[in-house]
Amino acid sequence: MERQGLDMSVSALVNDTVGALAGAHYWDEDVMVAVILGTGTNACYIERTESIPKLQHLGLGTGNTIINTEWGAFSDGLPLTEFDKDMDAESINPGEQIFEKTISGMYLGEIVRRVLARMAQESDLFGHSFADKLAEPFVLRTPHLCAMQQDNSEDLGEVESILHDIIGVNQSSVAARRVIVEVSDCIVKRGGRLAGAGIAGILQKMENDSKGLILGRRTVVAMDGGLYENYPQYRSYMVEAMAELLGPRDMEHIVVEHTKDGSGIGAALLAAANSKYAAAQLLA
Repeated sequence: MERQGLDMSVSALVNDTVGALAGAHYWDEDVMVAVILGTGTNACYIERTESIPKLQHLGLGTGNTIINTEWGAFSDGLPLTEFDKDMDAESINPGEQIFEKTISGMYLGEIVRRVLARMAQESDLFGHSFADKLAEPFVLRTPHLCAMQQDNSEDLGEVESILHDIIGVNQSSVAARRVIVEVSDCIVKRGGRLAGAGIAGILQKMENDSKGLILGRRTVVAMDGGLYENYPQYRSYMVEAMAELLGPRDMEHIVVEHTKDGSGIGAALLAAANSKYAAAQLLA
């Protein structure tokens, strides 16, 4: 900024998840949680300061603050397949960001690729040939899975095109294409349901901390990110898991709402509010 000669000051440093929550809450005060589900993932929520042990010595009294969970880094206790473990071991950060590696758009396609590669090696999924490109990490992306799952044609022509153009499979039967769609759905279903479980866990914690003041009234979860926005099956599986875990009575008060590109607006609002507060402190 200095090199460019910009007369600017940094008023607030905000990640996209906190920005999404601030922006959505500005328009709707019932927004209490924000979740980013895209290439990566994160979640944050509004917490009562008296429920945060590490702040008690500061004597802040009552009030609210935003907790940035960085839930993508949750890595303990998750049930993993051999495909998850192999992908993690070969990643740039083994043993880290395990939750993100099971639910975010960066990794869903790669998990499916690994499953398909094993199937092609041990069966005649693609006849007696093995496409060399199927051995390339991350050649199959989550948008490809999404496109295949939207294919409702009898011969699954879109699936055939993706197999040919992306993986290099010259010939595939309709039966093989159906198997590939089923494998994709399995991995996407797991990811969506784990994301839904994470949201349900946040809401249940807020309910416990507030002694029953969250789930009995309208509570909005603001969602952003390309995975949530563009993958309808993923969205459905996520909401389905939330309903199962929270129960129908509590779920009827929960609104899951897409807030497209809200993080930039939220960051601007927080910077403006912080600047106004700083100016007031100087005048005082």
